[in-house]
Amino acid sequence: MPQYIAALDQGTTSTRCIIFNRAGEIKVISQKDHQQIYPRPGWVEHNPLEIWDNAKYVLQESLQKGGLKAGDVAGLGITNQRETTIIWEKSTGKPVCPAIVWQDTRTDRFCDQLAKEGGQDRFREITGLPISTYFSGPKVNWILNHVEGASKKARQGDLLFGTIDSWLVWNLTGGPQGGKHVTDVTNASRTMLMNLETLSWDRQILDVMGIPESMLPKIRSSSEIYGKTVTPFSGIPIAGILGDQQAALFGQTCFDQGEAKNTYGTGCFLLLNTGEKPIISKSGLITTIGYQVGGQEPAYALEGSIAIAGALVQWLRDNIGMIDKSSEVEDLAKEVKDNGGVYFVPAFSGLYAPYWRSDARGVIVGLTRYVEKAHMARAALEATAYQTSEILEAMEKDAGVSLKHLKVDGGMVVNELLMQFQADILDVPVIRPTITETTSSGAAYAAGLALGFWDDLSTLRKKWKEDKRWTPSMSAERRQQLIHSWNKAVKRSFGWVEEAD
Repeated sequence: MPQYIAALDQGTTSTRCIIFNRAGEIKVISQKDHQQIYPRPGWVEHNPLEIWDNAKYVLQESLQKGGLKAGDVAGLGITNQRETTIIWEKSTGKPVCPAIVWQDTRTDRFCDQLAKEGGQDRFREITGLPISTYFSGPKVNWILNHVEGASKKARQGDLLFGTIDSWLVWNLTGGPQGGKHVTDVTNASRTMLMNLETLSWDRQILDVMGIPESMLPKIRSSSEIYGKTVTPFSGIPIAGILGDQQAALFGQTCFDQGEAKNTYGTGCFLLLNTGEKPIISKSGLITTIGYQVGGQEPAYALEGSIAIAGALVQWLRDNIGMIDKSSEVEDLAKEVKDNGGVYFVPAFSGLYAPYWRSDARGVIVGLTRYVEKAHMARAALEATAYQTSEILEAMEKDAGVSLKHLKVDGGMVVNELLMQFQADILDVPVIRPTITETTSSGAAYAAGLALGFWDDLSTLRKKWKEDKRWTPSMSAERRQQLIHSWNKAVKRSFGWVEEAD
């Protein structure tokens, strides 16, 4: 009997395969980075074929590193960077253009046009989402209207659209030779094309966007068998699909209404389980699907999305040369006792929740001759905590709950200075689990449930264990002072991009 479950985790900067045993423990990890392409200001692209090659590579290498055969793996779960958009030829599997990444802002004019005709919230009651360059639907529209011949081929039924999960499943299950064209409810809920209540594509919005429904994948639950792998090895059931942040919610076992997690990665994403009924935000948050297990009712969530979190540390490393390795930022920030009055608003792609300002751009304020690079490093880390605080405040307004603690995961949670500052600014404990690869574990859990590898949600909850807890130690007066200054800094970022630009 197979003793392992694999998770294919396709993220913004890399692709990983993590293999888990029945105890939910990691046996082996394989990872491979892919190129980040910035052809113009505001444009962010990936090569879909490179991502597919990397997926095959990490799947094969993980088995080799673990001394395993395909038959030792009971199933595969997939989790992915959401909203990143690929359109490809059905007959060949060839993408018509590079993948447009979730951070990309090239659709700003189309989004402005949509908003002028019906307001930024014209689709919110249906989709749970504001009109924004963040989501996939406008990206599909852009490709159909800017790639030569794409619109005609789409109308003829020759093109397929998918987020990264659909692209991988289609290729893994045969590609042009019978590949399954599917997505799950969590990824579909990020397109701005799906009706949150019916869990189906909304034809009215498709018409507004100019998108033929024949391009779209079939919407399925997050935990069921979609098909079996054909390549790079055959016969492994693909049985779980979750967008990366919903996968982290699932991996953190936030199965009860009112439980929340925050993932600190390239961006930062805070999700709150709101139960079986969607709450349409009045505070600038996203209403989304948290997960759906088989034929059960879906769990809905409120989400606050921050575009730039760990990416700001990467920017300090790669663009500015302030540090040689991302891990050095904490030691540098510890050289000073506070931020020296500096606030860094990383609105490189505009601001997401709760502002949704595509006209914003990054600003550094409060500079004096006193400031040195350690203050800049500290301000960069604190920016993530401040943005998280804004989102949590909005969630408490919308959902009427007061969070008792916040579960955290992602690459930045090893930064203890950030975690303590996060607890101080939120004024609630911050808890890190023993396994911080919760995105991958969530995908593995979803696949394992569908296959009977694990029995039920309560079985999964027992696998979650606390590693470390940070408790607030900042005075209320100091907290309010810092948040007041942060709010002033955010306002300085507004309105930088004008329509003429």
